[in-house]
Amino acid sequence: MKRICNYLNFAGKTEEAFMFYRSIFGGEFKDGIFRFGDVPAMEGMPPVPENEKNLVMHIELPITDNFSLMGSDVPESMGFPFVQGNNTHIFIEPENKEEAIKLFKSLSEGGTITMDLQDTFWNAYYGSCIDKYGIQWMFNLQNPQ
Repeated sequence: MKRICNYLNFAGKTEEAFMFYRSIFGGEFKDGIFRFGDVPAMEGMPPVPENEKNLVMHIELPITDNFSLMGSDVPESMGFPFVQGNNTHIFIEPENKEEAIKLFKSLSEGGTITMDLQDTFWNAYYGSCIDKYGIQWMFNLQNPQ
């Protein structure tokens, strides 16, 4: 497996929280701050509301060579209700699709698939689930073959 990271969700406070974390741990955000307003229009999806365009869709702060904090805001207009306690995920970067599929099937068995594994606009094979114990998992294979 390539790496595992913590993924944190906030209700409009992601940028503030990550500026705080950066002030403590130092370093720079990997690839900058990606905002919901940066998302390309997609068929069948409503446009991002103007008041949510500046919210953070993804941010990553490397802490060590093999560990990062990642995060995003959770806009309710996109069906992501924020509830304190459901705002932490374990983020897995598998080595290949086969590993992603195997881990996803195993961890989602008896739980809930929140997004099927699929190709995404950010050039990743991505999916998410909640295991039978209530732990949230995200799988992201960047540049899948």
